[in-house]
Amino acid sequence: MSSIPSLLRDRIKATPDAEAYRHPAGSGWASLTWAEVGERVRPLALGLAALGASAGSRVSILCSTRLEWVLTDLAVLATGAATTTIYPSNTAAECAFVINDSGSTLVVAENDDQVAKLVSVRDEMPDLRHVLVVDGTASEDGWVIPLDQVSGEGDFDAMVDAIKEEDLATLIYTSGTTGRPKGVELTHDNWLYAAEAVRRIDLIGPDDLHYLWLPLSHSFGKLLQVVMIDIGVPTAIDGRLDKIAENLGELRPTFMAAAPRIFEKIHNTVAATVRREGGAKLRIFEWAKQTGIRVSKARQRGAAIPLTTRLEYALADRLVFGKLRARFGGRIRYFISGSAPLSQDIAEFFDGAGLTILEGYGLTESSAGSFLNRPDSVRFGTVGPPLPGTEVRIAEDGEVLIGGRGVMRGYHGLPEETAATLDDGWLRTGDIGELDEAGRLLITDRKKELIKTSGGKYVAPTYIEGRIKAACPYLSHVFVHGDRRNFCTALVTLDMEVVRPWAAAEGLPDEAEKLREHPRMREEVAKAVKQVNQTLASYETVKEFAILGTDFSVETGELTPSLKVKRKVVEQHFGDTLDAFYKDANLI
Repeated sequence: MSSIPSLLRDRIKATPDAEAYRHPAGSGWASLTWAEVGERVRPLALGLAALGASAGSRVSILCSTRLEWVLTDLAVLATGAATTTIYPSNTAAECAFVINDSGSTLVVAENDDQVAKLVSVRDEMPDLRHVLVVDGTASEDGWVIPLDQVSGEGDFDAMVDAIKEEDLATLIYTSGTTGRPKGVELTHDNWLYAAEAVRRIDLIGPDDLHYLWLPLSHSFGKLLQVVMIDIGVPTAIDGRLDKIAENLGELRPTFMAAAPRIFEKIHNTVAATVRREGGAKLRIFEWAKQTGIRVSKARQRGAAIPLTTRLEYALADRLVFGKLRARFGGRIRYFISGSAPLSQDIAEFFDGAGLTILEGYGLTESSAGSFLNRPDSVRFGTVGPPLPGTEVRIAEDGEVLIGGRGVMRGYHGLPEETAATLDDGWLRTGDIGELDEAGRLLITDRKKELIKTSGGKYVAPTYIEGRIKAACPYLSHVFVHGDRRNFCTALVTLDMEVVRPWAAAEGLPDEAEKLREHPRMREEVAKAVKQVNQTLASYETVKEFAILGTDFSVETGELTPSLKVKRKVVEQHFGDTLDAFYKDANLI
């Protein structure tokens, strides 16, 4: 096949009556077969073509993760046009920039609230012909059209047959170093390669059930969408974050991908609950956790597990781990983690519980998937070996370079930035890493985010941040600072959903602003910092920390939509707090 629409067409022919998608409907779930997906995509694609979508044009999707996102994307691609993704959290000005820069002539918006953002900047988008709203009302002037009214007739197959593998399929905008977002151009072949590579490692099959909540505006979510079409795996789609726990128990999926923040949240909720209960439950949990981690470490080394340890693990599984797996429906075979570094401590806890997280790595510029740990050779702390067909090289300065069919065509309209990032076909990732004896990649840090203290020592902040979060279940985010400073410090934020029950049991304030100043709260954080410091070189240790009264968020700009911390923004927003750490000469 030469395109994603032809891939879908082949899937429909191969397994027309198999379940393709499951989606929320009323108080339950409804399903579509692959044949029914085709019946929804075909008229929508022809309707979009009648509105001007065609080869070389772009259509933006401004919508959360839901069935209509997938169907619309597949319909857009079938016209020969490319999908431009916009996060629902983007401001009106950010939406206008992406729409104008991409040259989108149509936008599919989720609801009237998203339409209102576009209406507020309508005069700034002269080439935007129509907004098609999923859940909303038409405008009197015809500019806004309900999506369910978009339909057409014509030669659908001829339209699909005309698409070439080198044609643009997706424009995904990522933040640039100057603050201007860059549109990453990904072709049909980029995505087809990524799907083929995942299929070749034989990780999942048609008997699995995939639960998808990740933003489809992000390359990770898009990759999963194409992979499931290629392999024929049914996908349950629901992008509501507050429904993840409930959906896992109800759907009982076998496979789910997530950002590390989700796994941290699960771990911290469980750990905080047993801490609060205390007594025998806490002692049993801590014993089971350490037993599981011991078994996980032995598995990673390929070492034999002694009989006594196997017996202890069986008891730990009955008392603790089996109950934890039941929370996720009891059928999870693997979790996949990507988009940010996963703490090794968190990974080993889950693995010990029989909920293995396979950490992977890729950039939007490499079609999201370039490396992935394999179930039979997991090494936590690494992102695994390259996927089949992906090449890797480590530059003299330690930067990871990626080659192969997954590498982007370039940045949209930015030839100089493209030339600086693509070096003779090799993608400069901006990440520092090394390969182990089995060819697995270890990412040590972002090239531009490594801290260099005033003493000339390099520190990898994300590693330390992950360790501290794993050591204290009440924390949402940790931010290690120290570039061009004489020692490292940290800002931490509280996860109030997790910490509030503990605070109530301890008779402490339930407001973050008051709780952060309480000695008991500082004591808990200090204990975690001390625990991690004992494992670090002296120049890496965190000498001081501050607990903030508010969490980092996408809305306030400290987090990306994929929940990664924007380091420069945090430094700007909390500069006074950071500067205050270094005013006391006694801390030097």
